[in-house]
Amino acid sequence: MTDTLNDNFFMKQALSEAEMAFDKGEVPIGAVVVCDGRIIARAHNLTERLNDVTAHAEMQVITAAASVLGGKYLDACTLYVTIEPCPMCAGALAWSQISQIVYGADDEKRGYSKIPVQVLHPKTLVKKGILAEEASDLMKRFFITKRG
Repeated sequence: MTDTLNDNFFMKQALSEAEMAFDKGEVPIGAVVVCDGRIIARAHNLTERLNDVTAHAEMQVITAAASVLGGKYLDACTLYVTIEPCPMCAGALAWSQISQIVYGADDEKRGYSKIPVQVLHPKTLVKKGILAEEASDLMKRFFITKRG
């Protein structure tokens, strides 16, 4: 199986999490952490349900993955997330020393890449644009529903 097929498969799993968030009235962002070719943690935004501005999908999945691994470092893991992480989540991902981040759509307003400081760990690889259209369409549908 090629990397692209793996990336598409795992991003579809993150999109499934995002759909769950959508169904709960949460901003539809989903994430999975993969280690040794298997998903070890899944999460989606819970900011509304928990009344917690830090309960982003990435923060939830970092905690879950660390629990599974029994340690705070995710240096042998890949994060798949539907939307570009915000600076807060990028900072947490840097502290986790995650090996790779694969995300779908850019976040033109609040993505970590919009700030002028390098937030991620220097060894973290980033790949973007995997199923970006699907991730972006889900976000657009959510905000149309909220505003409509």
